[in-house]
Amino acid sequence: MTTTETAPDPTLATLLRIADALERIAPPRRKDADLKAADAFVWQAVGSELVPVPKVNRVALSLLRGVDRVRDTLGENTERFAKGLPANNVLLWGARGMGKSSLVKAVHADTNLCLAKDALPLKLIEIHREDIESLPALMSLLRNDPHRAIVFCDDLSFDGDDTSYKSLKAVLDGGVEGRPDNVVFYATSNRRHLLPRDMMDNERSTSINPGEAIEEKVSLSDRFGLWLGFHKCSQDEYLEMINGYAGHFGLDVAPEELRRDALEWSTTRGSRSGRTAWQYIQDLAGRLGKKLEG
Repeated sequence: MTTTETAPDPTLATLLRIADALERIAPPRRKDADLKAADAFVWQAVGSELVPVPKVNRVALSLLRGVDRVRDTLGENTERFAKGLPANNVLLWGARGMGKSSLVKAVHADTNLCLAKDALPLKLIEIHREDIESLPALMSLLRNDPHRAIVFCDDLSFDGDDTSYKSLKAVLDGGVEGRPDNVVFYATSNRRHLLPRDMMDNERSTSINPGEAIEEKVSLSDRFGLWLGFHKCSQDEYLEMINGYAGHFGLDVAPEELRRDALEWSTTRGSRSGRTAWQYIQDLAGRLGKKLEG
């Protein structure tokens, strides 16, 4: 080393190494939401990213039978929201397999078809149950976007000591910022109050003040302005679903044979529901060698 050269500063070198290490372990920069990329998205909590869904797995609204009242109510609420008018958060609860999540997706598609040509399309964003705690981050991402969006959680419920419901409560009705005006929250659940009955009974029996003990958790469902109940379908409603699917997909089967086979299918499974009807139609189409398209 010549006399004109200076020795490297060891402190500076250490700081540079620390900066490099921190940069490598830092989480990636959150991407800006591009809601023009698709009409439906899935929220990825890891990375805070909206992943576009090119083709949504949905059933045509006309094929959903036996749910006329809740269909109309949900449709009217969604249409008002898409037009920029006041609308409610919605809880669709009740019997399994009766088309709760299918109805949300079908109403979303139907609403977009009915919008004016110059209107921005309504977006559908699915958030998984295990990512509910990241809901405030999603709301922050959507707050200043010009599009209106339905944030949708399928099969929402809470068990045991799960406290993630507090994030949902803050977004639906509380917090300093509250829910953005351009967002509504739709959820499906098999439970009306989003809690198992034995958990609620246990809270009542072991607390000094049973009413106050469960009030915080039960009040979550009160944040939904609309409660839409789905009940087990009758035999006639089940057969109406079967006939609707068979006609739509052009499955050529004699009416009496179709009726007999469909009832036998439901009896062997011990249930009548939209899901059971769809499973029978898939089996029937397979036996007939016909693809279910359109």
